[in-house]
Amino acid sequence: MVRTDRLGDDLVETGLRLGTRLRARKVRRGVTLVEVLIVVAIMAVIAGGATLLIFPQFLKARIQAAQIGADVVRQAAELYLNTDGDSAVCPTVKDLVESKKLDGKKTDDPWGHQYRIVCDSEDGDLRVYSNGKDGKENTPDDVRDDSKPADIKRIANL
Repeated sequence: MVRTDRLGDDLVETGLRLGTRLRARKVRRGVTLVEVLIVVAIMAVIAGGATLLIFPQFLKARIQAAQIGADVVRQAAELYLNTDGDSAVCPTVKDLVESKKLDGKKTDDPWGHQYRIVCDSEDGDLRVYSNGKDGKENTPDDVRDDSKPADIKRIANL
């Protein structure tokens, strides 16, 4: 009997050591390739969803930046006409930069095209336009210096 107990104790002790070794091996194992691929796939889905939500806002922000830039150019043109220029002649962006009424870095819209200044000789009205994403004059995506939020939304949806 004594011998059996001793043998039983040895078996229990051996079993405990074996269980500890298995647990230690599992901890040291690391992550499998499948687990890494699952995490990468989840991250790709999240990034794709974020892109769908953020991209339209980015386009709208560019249009708003074009409207603000056009307004800055209009203010500089009005200042030029009131102080330096002949009111019968419509100033160009180059005139505004040379007279230091406009910073040379603020002459282009967010798409890299120069702002267009248009003077109405009948009304004496001065308007500044960004030709928009396509860079062509008199198209639906043109942004005016006095564009309303509804206009900005309409242009963003083009």
